[in-house]
Amino acid sequence: MLDQRIQQRLLQKLSPQQIQLIKLLEIPTMELEQRIKRELEENPLLEDASKDEETEPLEKQSDEDDSEKDDDEFSFEDYMNEEDVPSYKYAVNNTSKDDQKKEIPYSSGTTFIEFLQVQLSMKDLTEDEKTIAEYMLGNIDEDGYLRREIGAIVDDIAFAQNIETNVSELERILKVIQDLDPPGVGARTLQECLLIQLRLMDQDNRNINIATTIIDKFYTEFTKKHYDKISLRLNLPEGELKPIIDVILNLNPKPGASFGDNESKVVQHITPDFLLENIDGKLNLTLNYKNAPELRISETYSDLIETYNSDKNHQSKQQKEALVFVKQKLDSARWFIDAIKQRQHTLLYTMKAIIDFQKSFFSDGDETKLKPMVLKDIAEITNLDISTISRVVNSKYVQANFGIYSLKYFFSEGLQTDDGEEASSREIKMILQDCIGKENKQKPMTDDILAKILQEKGYHIARRTVAKYREQLNIPVGRLRKEL
Repeated sequence: MLDQRIQQRLLQKLSPQQIQLIKLLEIPTMELEQRIKRELEENPLLEDASKDEETEPLEKQSDEDDSEKDDDEFSFEDYMNEEDVPSYKYAVNNTSKDDQKKEIPYSSGTTFIEFLQVQLSMKDLTEDEKTIAEYMLGNIDEDGYLRREIGAIVDDIAFAQNIETNVSELERILKVIQDLDPPGVGARTLQECLLIQLRLMDQDNRNINIATTIIDKFYTEFTKKHYDKISLRLNLPEGELKPIIDVILNLNPKPGASFGDNESKVVQHITPDFLLENIDGKLNLTLNYKNAPELRISETYSDLIETYNSDKNHQSKQQKEALVFVKQKLDSARWFIDAIKQRQHTLLYTMKAIIDFQKSFFSDGDETKLKPMVLKDIAEITNLDISTISRVVNSKYVQANFGIYSLKYFFSEGLQTDDGEEASSREIKMILQDCIGKENKQKPMTDDILAKILQEKGYHIARRTVAKYREQLNIPVGRLRKEL
């Protein structure tokens, strides 16, 4: 039996303009610059207002006019005669020669995988071996480890590269990869990573030789810090084990970590979206100059539209279609300019709220003065949606007198103290670091003891929360912090 019902639902549908603004809010300065360049290339009705040279008026050419046009000239008839609209390239620059030039620090570099590929290209391998080796490089993670099973990679290469291989051949090629810099790259486990590094060192050195034996033969005892058992098994006199353990502790457990973030960059490329200056105690906030280009509608094409509008009765079908096309481009240019202006306003408005909330920090850069702050706090101050604040914060940076900070850095969890005041999770972490830094390394504190210390200081915090913060700080559990 067919059951038919009428349901009334209220749906919110975003307009193309709203979608465009949302996308513009999310992107940082560098991407915005490219986005504007692309828009200028695709829409001839959009111009960069900072151009020094004024555009020459374009006059309509008669059908009988056989004169040759310059490359940069473009008439309304071209829309009717060409399938593709010619592109126009304008530089995005919002500075004049009188503006003070600001130095914006940034850095860039090659990717981790590219760094390995350059070294691999200098190895004596056949074409198939190079293909296999590069495929294996693609499976190395940002820490420098090969996490995928060799057997699974054999199947992948057969399917993706149409190369028949086997585990033995891949093991041999993996040894070539493990010979690359940084030492330890291509390891499948931490134990293998440490062994690769140790075996590249001088094995004639007694401490290095014994350290290699410990990782090779007594790895479990080492990870559990059962130093008494290791000394007994190796027949080491008291006091001789510590310098050997120090050799191991100075190795790099994550060879790829020195190459930056999880996108495997050597150094991160940062252009700040906001510039914050402290001038005689007064905070002055501006958008990075590349973030606020001056765009305008081309007067030439606006005038042409008015001309053709005034002569509608004598237009051909092609002319009418061309007029509709140009009007669409005009609307698109207006929407884009409006979206850029709204983006500027929203970014500045939101950043000002963040600065007001964290004024104590922005006055002198003292991180202990950062207050607990979540997206909801700024949303309530600005009367904007939390989703909008999240988009503004995403991938944005502010340059202050004391450094460049990701906007996400200023948001954290909050905890209640005995006095009913909120304490930042960052503040708790600083106390934890301080306590662990001063502890007796022969008897390191457990998470329970650390929780009690924090409670005595007036912070309501459970042992599991201490463990979570400790892990976020990359600090191991107490038994693994034990030293001889």
